[in-house]
Amino acid sequence: MALAATITVGSAFTGIAVPIAASVSGVGAGFAVYASAARTATPDGQEFELPRRARAGRFVVDVTAKTASPSVVFTISGVDRTSGKTYPLFTSAAVTSTGTTVLKVDSALAAATNVAKDTLPPVIRIQAVHGNSDSITYSVSGLVTG
Repeated sequence: MALAATITVGSAFTGIAVPIAASVSGVGAGFAVYASAARTATPDGQEFELPRRARAGRFVVDVTAKTASPSVVFTISGVDRTSGKTYPLFTSAAVTSTGTTVLKVDSALAAATNVAKDTLPPVIRIQAVHGNSDSITYSVSGLVTG
């Protein structure tokens, strides 16, 4: 029999996002970061606990529609569970048009545009930061490998 649970998080401060960590099921398993939706503002960051052997990641940004001149920058940060602080691993080039952009974090690759030469820590936070309020429709998925 499967068990279901609901977690409700409240804050005395309005406008404060409290990310909830989701676990990725295993190395080589894909996972959704952001479902496809039209967005005009920065959404809440998404936090993920990675499998023990996860060392590298591919994150696919699929932009299917836009209006005017949207601009979104994606960041991937490590999360220190002891202090609760984050530290930068990766910042993408601005995504401004329709199409597919692959973001990579891998110590075996040379650093380049949309590629970070680094190893993924046990917990990461992925954030899409909108540069303006122009609408852009996108989804983001992830895949971690050992």
